Amino acid sequence: MPLVEINFDGLVGPSHNYAGLSLGNLASSAHAGTPSYPRAAALQGVAKMRHNLALGLAQGLFVPLPRPNPVLLTALGLTAIDETDADQRRLRAAAWSASAMWTANAATVSPAPDTTDGRCHLTAANLVTMPHRSQEWPDTVRQLRLAFADEAHFAVHDAVPACFGDEGAANHMRMGASHAAPGIELFVYGKSGGAFPARQHEQASRAVARLHGLSPDACLFIEQAPEAIAAGAFHNDVVAVANERVLFTHEQAFANPEDAYAAIRAKLPEAEIVVVPANAVSLGDAIKSYLFNAQLLTLPTGEMALVIPLEAWETPSVRVWLDGMLSSNGPIRRVLPVDVRQSMANGGGPACLRLRVVADPATVDPRFLLDEAKADLVARTIAAHWPEQIDPADLGRKTLMLTVVSARDRLLDALGLAELA
Repeated sequence: MPLVEINFDGLVGPSHNYAGLSLGNLASSAHAGTPSYPRAAALQGVAKMRHNLALGLAQGLFVPLPRPNPVLLTALGLTAIDETDADQRRLRAAAWSASAMWTANAATVSPAPDTTDGRCHLTAANLVTMPHRSQEWPDTVRQLRLAFADEAHFAVHDAVPACFGDEGAANHMRMGASHAAPGIELFVYGKSGGAFPARQHEQASRAVARLHGLSPDACLFIEQAPEAIAAGAFHNDVVAVANERVLFTHEQAFANPEDAYAAIRAKLPEAEIVVVPANAVSLGDAIKSYLFNAQLLTLPTGEMALVIPLEAWETPSVRVWLDGMLSSNGPIRRVLPVDVRQSMANGGGPACLRLRVVADPATVDPRFLLDEAKADLVARTIAAHWPEQIDPADLGRKTLMLTVVSARDRLLDALGLAELA
């Protein structure tokens, strides 16, 4: 088969909760301490994957990482928790976090047409800025090396050293004439975010480009606008998304937007840059609605579609702008809203939930590829075993721990993935 883009969605884990662990993520902070609904969240994720399947697109999935994570608790000396100590409770919550469901942060991916050795390269993100995410990459690498075990077609790298923060594909975009043609790779880094940390370090991005064997001529390193980070765009994918020749971006996404656009056009003359002006959709509305945390996809018909969260469709300024875009003759011809409200309440939209891998599906371990029958199997497993509700106060309780561990084990059994137990 020819190379195609496969979207690998992270299945929402059974410990999905709102502990408010992510500084700079406004939705996460706003919902801290409220009840979460892991079963509903996971079923919303399956419905989103089915939505892509119905569009005729290749779809994959990744399973939740093991939670609670005893390795983290042991390393922090927290095998027993002082319940009167808020810091200890927060660190325990980190060990329960299901944030690996946002697989846009799992790794950075360079497809085979871009690399010197003709293989697809994946580098796991170290996610060192946030304690609850910094624990993920070893288990992420285990899963990536299982899914992409064919070394003739893939190379999976460990995370770059923790001295440079790397947040994966959420700060990386690829553009080209098609998915299968050589393209250019845009690495977006931050320098300042005011009260909030800039999570992607320029040197981490440059290290990933070297590890992937990318030609310097195929790479652009672009600074994210400090005002975007300060406003709550903790990752670039909150304010920009690209697909093939199209970049869809907010006017205030980049520190020097006109220079960025000129550099893109110099390397890819056919690039089409769709800029949403701040006087039409404010930076605040863009971030709150997650308009840009969308899946920009090429459908089998050749049309380009934007899969957005319902929250974007329901935001008046965004809806007016999208209606105008659709009535024009621009490159994005369809807008498709999906319900991922449980993920959105913790700061993750449709783009956060997926890792894009350009590959021949025949070279991927089939256990990680989704079809309708497997979607049915996963949905049944979730309905039978995922907790209906979790309050942050429940974290640490033995009964919940047993439920969460058992639910993941049942899913691994169903998918034949005992290696990840």
